[in-house]
Amino acid sequence: MFDGLRSSSAAAISPALWRSDQYYWFTAVLAARGMQTAACRLVALSIAALGLLPAALILGGYGAQGPHVRILAIVLAVGSLAMAALWLRDHWPTRVQSLVCVVLVSVVIGAYALIVPSPIMGFLGAATYVTLGVFVVCFHATRLLAVPWSFGAVVLGVLFAREASVDLAVTVCASVLVVLLNVFVAMGCRVVIKLLQPDAHHGDIEQLTGLLHRDAFYRSVATLLASRSRSDDKYLVVVAVNIDSFSLLLGLSGARGGNRARVTVGQALRETVRHNAIVAHVSDDDFLIADTFTTADASPLVERIRGAIAATPQRLTASIGVVCTPLPPLAAEPPDEVLDKLIGIATQAIEQARMAGGNQVRYVLRPNLEEGNQGDPEADKTA
Repeated sequence: MFDGLRSSSAAAISPALWRSDQYYWFTAVLAARGMQTAACRLVALSIAALGLLPAALILGGYGAQGPHVRILAIVLAVGSLAMAALWLRDHWPTRVQSLVCVVLVSVVIGAYALIVPSPIMGFLGAATYVTLGVFVVCFHATRLLAVPWSFGAVVLGVLFAREASVDLAVTVCASVLVVLLNVFVAMGCRVVIKLLQPDAHHGDIEQLTGLLHRDAFYRSVATLLASRSRSDDKYLVVVAVNIDSFSLLLGLSGARGGNRARVTVGQALRETVRHNAIVAHVSDDDFLIADTFTTADASPLVERIRGAIAATPQRLTASIGVVCTPLPPLAAEPPDEVLDKLIGIATQAIEQARMAGGNQVRYVLRPNLEEGNQGDPEADKTA
């Protein structure tokens, strides 16, 4: 199960598409640094502001406006609030939901820029496409900028046609400034992302879930073990998670449903573990977590993981194997060999949990790694 299997999800989705989109990589980076909640609130605030501020201007009587314009302003404001609420939920929006928001916010910005009575306010509204450009560059592929920029080009064209006959010089300057602002900020953000992006972006990150793959997991755990002194009395905890009845899920909902389950479980794990924990997606329905604890009791973490998986939209369950071993004896051992043994023990624990009906946890404390004996695993049986 955990023996080097590759995720079949990569075959179910166009590799070129995932290589060109960094949504799950960027969300994984935010989660790893404890910034995911703040990022969600910032995106929600931006969307709400883009919808409410122009609406307040129009509904407040700025300029001569007919009732149809006021109704449109209310509709756009309500739509913006609905999109903002999507980013305030407990779960991070999916990639598809994010793409839909990009399109809808592009429409909202363009509509407001065209219905405000003042041409200066119209050009100012078009300039706010820069916020959408920053979001696209950070979370998605650069080529997706074609969506907001296409809407922006149409808006600028209409505004230019309206105002060129009134004051050509001002209209040209305003149009050029809007274009330069959007292009400069978007390209500047792209350069920063490229600098922050690790060279091994496509090598270490499993693109569907944004988690580490198996080899990267081994390297990260080796670094973790090497950074601990022999006198450190902490414990290494390895948690192996297997989605229950995954083959049945694939049979009922197909590859798309399987991918959705992998993504939601990966997201649940990222949001549940500590920001410095090592989390990987190592095969179709298998995930690994490694972290250090001051005690041998990993049950609080495991219970949070079980609750997070059960709270996914698909109401999934998982069989979990947990191995907890003191760190000092591991200092002199080859990290890969140690991790192979720990993962093997965790896999056996998972098999026992699955044979007992699934949705259960088996704990193995202080295993004898030299003899490969996992001892008497403790059971946490939950229907």
